[in-house]
Amino acid sequence: MRILIAEDDSGIGRAVQALLERSRYTADLVSNGTDALEWAVSGEYDALILDIMLPGKSGLEVLSELRKLGRKTPVLLLTALTDVPARVRGLDAGADDYLVKPFASDELIARVRAMLRRADNYVPDVLTYGALRLDCSRYDLSSGGGNVRLNNKEFRLMELLMRSPGRVYSTDRLLDLVWGWDAGVDNHVVWTNIANLRRTLRNIGARERIYSVRGEGYSLEGAEC
Repeated sequence: MRILIAEDDSGIGRAVQALLERSRYTADLVSNGTDALEWAVSGEYDALILDIMLPGKSGLEVLSELRKLGRKTPVLLLTALTDVPARVRGLDAGADDYLVKPFASDELIARVRAMLRRADNYVPDVLTYGALRLDCSRYDLSSGGGNVRLNNKEFRLMELLMRSPGRVYSTDRLLDLVWGWDAGVDNHVVWTNIANLRRTLRNIGARERIYSVRGEGYSLEGAEC
């Protein structure tokens, strides 16, 4: 699952990003509200973590504009201890939860998990498609012929494909969603990981396949396709 963090304190932002990634989320980090709104609107995020006091646009302004656009992405607000009126305004504007700084890392992850469970787009810990089974807590992909532990990027790709089987993702879109917009990698890394996943599917005896759609991208399909 992919989460956008908007935090202007670089130390806090990087710490939250590292914490989320250790908990097996994909996390992007921006440092101002203007970028947060742009990324939240144009990217595919399962949740947002917004500091209230952001340059450019405040977290409350970002939240308000997203809700006006009809975006229902769950939002966790990070606030200072004395920001009670801001917390009230945030909840009234459509925030799903808030967390007071400084906060314990375990509480942040617990609140993110709870927020995602309540969301309309909640994805369970185990994804299935045909005979394929992806354990998102263990990075374990299995089928009738065996199982294998995926590395981080292979897991992100497989999770994305299994969440929307039949949907075609372009190479550029996969690069954005799995590696991030500023990761400094090129299309070859997508091709390599797709090839690895295809080999893995064969090795575990899966009938499902990752198909290439000429000029469009890749999709996960059943054996009959």
